[in-house]
Amino acid sequence: MNSKQKKNEEIKEKKVMPLKSYFLTFSFFLLLLFNAGFAACSPQKQKTAVLSIERENAAVVKITVEIARTDEERAKGLMFRESLPDGQGMLFIFDRDQQLSFWMKNTLIPLSIAFIASNGHIVEIKDMKPRDLTSVNSSIPVRYALEVPQGWFQRVNVRHGDVVKIINNN
Repeated sequence: MNSKQKKNEEIKEKKVMPLKSYFLTFSFFLLLLFNAGFAACSPQKQKTAVLSIERENAAVVKITVEIARTDEERAKGLMFRESLPDGQGMLFIFDRDQQLSFWMKNTLIPLSIAFIASNGHIVEIKDMKPRDLTSVNSSIPVRYALEVPQGWFQRVNVRHGDVVKIINNN
């Protein structure tokens, strides 16, 4: 190898090494970005609770619920779920009494919703259709909403005036 060829090889090496270094750095950055995105998209364990619903005749019905307390949790709700067994649901908790409004965008299963006053009394129960963009509103300001599989309230004889209490908070 003559001196000119040797210099060309050295120049090539100097150009290739930084490119390899940039490539490795960029690859590492992409890996970190992918992992962060994956962690953000992976399902988070939502807080759960067991509720008791005291009916007029003093009988008690229990239900296990996921708690939706933050704006993000309330916005997602039960979207994209393919099923929800009887005896399970989601309790939406708000900071103050207000007229609540729900819709069924991206919700694949039929639901019933109970609007609940701050004292725990069920004010009203309404049914909601999957993927329906029509707003379902509480008739008066309330603090809570409880979503369950459609018809569950009827099946267990829960109605307006019954009282909801949290008995076990996980």
